[in-house]
Amino acid sequence: EGPLDLLLYLIKRQNLEILDIPIAEVTKQYMEYVEMMRTIKLDLAAEYLVMAALLAEIKSRMLLPRHEEIDDEDDPRAELVRRLQEYERFKTAAENIDELPRQKREHWASNVEAIREEKEIPLPDIELHEILLAFKDILQRADMSVSHEIQRESLSVRERMSNVLASLKADSFTEFSSLFTPEEGRMGVVVTLVAILELLKEKLADIVQSEPYAPIYLQAAQQVEE
Repeated sequence: EGPLDLLLYLIKRQNLEILDIPIAEVTKQYMEYVEMMRTIKLDLAAEYLVMAALLAEIKSRMLLPRHEEIDDEDDPRAELVRRLQEYERFKTAAENIDELPRQKREHWASNVEAIREEKEIPLPDIELHEILLAFKDILQRADMSVSHEIQRESLSVRERMSNVLASLKADSFTEFSSLFTPEEGRMGVVVTLVAILELLKEKLADIVQSEPYAPIYLQAAQQVEE
């Protein structure tokens, strides 16, 4: 994942046309995402900041007055559009290649007796973009609750991981947003998000989503409860 992947995600999420990017709106959303990464102290690669500067430049050029119709080559967005289209082609090709081994594994030789076994249903991949954009709404609610922030002893990430894990079940789903307490304020919800990301990293929890942009749910990993 990188800045082009994030931009493509923001465009697809709103069913926008790559050839006619509303640069002001996309730039605003991109900067909000970068700021959120800083808030939760995720490593922010320099390429994200380079893209932020490029978007700001394109936005400023789009605001300049034009006295005549411009062709595609003079459109300040042209180079960015070209890079996005190229990236999308490579990404689609990579996803298609990744599917090939899976398709092969689903074919059985006709002379082999089928063994009845429970097939593990693969969980759909969820991009970090989805998690952070879902978290954005929670962060906004936390900021609105700042004047009523609960005063309590701050929890470490490990302690919060234990709390979150205790509320998850392996046989049912818990909505992502219900794991947060906005009244704790920004710091509280950030600690919870980091705890959730750590649980996913350590494979103690699974995260699921029926389709892109749909609500996100979590459940305890099967081995945790066994």
